[in-house]
Amino acid sequence: EAMGQRRIPGLVKRGGVWHIDKWVMGFGRLCESCGTGNLREAEMLLQRRLATLNEERIYGKRRDRTFREAATKYLDEHPHKRALDRDGRGLRELDGTIGELPISRVHQDSLKPFIESRLGQGIKPATINRDLAVVRRILILAARAWRDEEGHTWLSTAPLIRLLPNEGARQPYPLSWDEQSLLFSELKPHLRAMALFKVNTGLREMEVSKLQWSWEIRVPDLRTSVFVIPASAVKNRMDRVVVMNDAAREALEAVRGQHPTHVFSY
Repeated sequence: EAMGQRRIPGLVKRGGVWHIDKWVMGFGRLCESCGTGNLREAEMLLQRRLATLNEERIYGKRRDRTFREAATKYLDEHPHKRALDRDGRGLRELDGTIGELPISRVHQDSLKPFIESRLGQGIKPATINRDLAVVRRILILAARAWRDEEGHTWLSTAPLIRLLPNEGARQPYPLSWDEQSLLFSELKPHLRAMALFKVNTGLREMEVSKLQWSWEIRVPDLRTSVFVIPASAVKNRMDRVVVMNDAAREALEAVRGQHPTHVFSY
């Protein structure tokens, strides 16, 4: 074939990307890009699309909601999710590209304009991947958890959403004493105290930000104290005991009395 290379019935490869081109009884011609050059992935997509059409033929057609509707439902169902603000910002960025698309048309190919635009703005792949991961999570929920009035899932199957390679990302490494001193010298006083406490206790950013005096428990026998952070403020939802070394205790005493409830304030 002049425009592409046919490998299996219903799939044609054009320009390095597989496309579905298949006549389906009772539906007509099914034509769309698979958004991938991987034959196995293209076969899986074709199988899912055929399964969707068969399900619609047997049980009736589900209402195709927009991605904006799905994103709104996701945010409404996760009001206490720790990364909600971050997810919301990412979904606002995505809205201009896929907000009005039916969720059945959101896939790797329809996300390409968003990815290319963000890369063109100098946004790093790691940041774009966080947004793509939210899209992937929403589509999985739409396919597995969310159901309409008839009991149909919002989406028949969730498409494969591939993240960008992040080969240029710098690997994490321990700060040297000189690097730590340089970093702390650039921080404002309230951030310097929090950073000093954080590196000497291993707490997460949110745990330090929310740390409260009421969580401090005295240990008279050792003439010291510890903090017991309740599960509601810990990522893994388990109480966390914070034991402090001399540097962490010095940072703690420097801010004691500055705020009636929270250890670190601004």
